[in-house]
Amino acid sequence: MILSPKEFREELHKIPEVAFNEYKTTQFIVDNIRKAKEKYNSNLELFRLLETGLICVYTQNLGEEYTLFRADIDALPIKEKTGVDFSSKNNNMHACGHDVHSSILYGTILEVMKNDIKKNLIFVFQPAEEHGGGAEKILKTGFLDKYKIKNAFALHVTDEYDLGTISSTKGTLFASAMEFDVDFKGVAAHCARPDKGKNALDAARMFLDQIEKMPKNPEIPLVVGVGKMQAGNVRNIIAPTAKIEGTLRSTDSKSCEKYRENMKNILNGIENITGVETTFDMGSFYKEVIVDAELYDKVEEILKDEYKITDVGFKFTGEDFGFFTQKYPSFMFWLGTNEGQQFGLHNPQFLPSSKVINIGIDIFQKIIKNI
Repeated sequence: MILSPKEFREELHKIPEVAFNEYKTTQFIVDNIRKAKEKYNSNLELFRLLETGLICVYTQNLGEEYTLFRADIDALPIKEKTGVDFSSKNNNMHACGHDVHSSILYGTILEVMKNDIKKNLIFVFQPAEEHGGGAEKILKTGFLDKYKIKNAFALHVTDEYDLGTISSTKGTLFASAMEFDVDFKGVAAHCARPDKGKNALDAARMFLDQIEKMPKNPEIPLVVGVGKMQAGNVRNIIAPTAKIEGTLRSTDSKSCEKYRENMKNILNGIENITGVETTFDMGSFYKEVIVDAELYDKVEEILKDEYKITDVGFKFTGEDFGFFTQKYPSFMFWLGTNEGQQFGLHNPQFLPSSKVINIGIDIFQKIIKNI
């Protein structure tokens, strides 16, 4: 039986898996696309470049260019609180809507095969968008270099905008985003004899104070967010260790890199003052998402009669589709899901209605037929 996109979404939603662990997710996608391929006798080819994720190549005209569509498949380590009958069966959750993205791409593939669309298309079910840079890893395999790819498209659902609204901008849509961890290693001592220790917690506090005071270019938007800090073991013992986990975001990756070097210089100063050893580690580093201006105009012309299209400007959201946009002229957009209730992405109650799936499929179909 060929699952409908709605059924596909509900089954996928039950088995969320985090970055580079999307084994059941990948097999589920592969099994269902193979069934559809057999039913429609399609020349769609399936490729698995990494341990998880899938690339489908649909070729109708040898020698001609391809259009690429991408969906992300990973979930988050969040306990779901939606209460729906297709809730997560584990302690992870599709709290960023990737189950919807994948279902839209699946539904688009069904339509393409069913209608024998005479275009060359590549569909990417990408692992590890939330953490780990799955997009960059796919591109580094070199597999896509075998194809002449003229454009790349992706969407991201959000309840910030009304159902069916398309929101994007020309130029930088989403920020360059860098994860960073800072470890502080001191020496434990009783609070009655602080002179015998080296206080890792004080060093961490000093670091937080200093990065708040760092000068920023008023012409280049940049934010530093620290969401997690851990220190010490016992209330009356000077903390021998501390750790800070944060993110750095700006309109371009060069600004993030410059700010990173400034943070390292601050840590060198703190080491000299306190004697606490520090280690700066960089996690995932995503390129900014750039929307091609010419492609924006084309999409707007195609969709404006049926959809509300808004220019929302730059957002501090991080998205590793940025790696694709550095390589191909691209169009990415927010697809609104709001029907009167808003929870926001990464919330345990975030659950877009399945209505948005057919809307996304329709948008992708119109793009395929007209670009």
